[in-house]
Amino acid sequence: MSTVAPGRTHWAVAAGHAPSVATGPEPLMTSRDELSLLNAGDTLANVRVLVLYADREPVGPFRIGVAPRRLRRLRINDLIFPEAVRLDVPYGLHIESDVPIVVQFTRQDTRQAANAGLMTTAWPG
Repeated sequence: MSTVAPGRTHWAVAAGHAPSVATGPEPLMTSRDELSLLNAGDTLANVRVLVLYADREPVGPFRIGVAPRRLRRLRINDLIFPEAVRLDVPYGLHIESDVPIVVQFTRQDTRQAANAGLMTTAWPG
């Protein structure tokens, strides 16, 4: 295996929207946006997430550690310090890491009985 970890240090997500309404049992069917952060390297990844809105000042940075050779998944709904991410408001994310990581963005929208999901890799910078 290669000793060079895959990924980048800058990522962006342009289409965030964490719904506040859900259909079905909680917490499994909670509507949510989610990040998967993969650190395939040998050192701790210190990740900073900045939330950008169309009509208000950015929020963050949210600080997240990802252990070496590990995957960390987190719900956008759980980002609450320094300020909770606003539900039902479109947002974008600027993600920076001090070591290369891979970022995947996922949405589970359970506002209606016919549930929908979306998964994409974030835009590497």
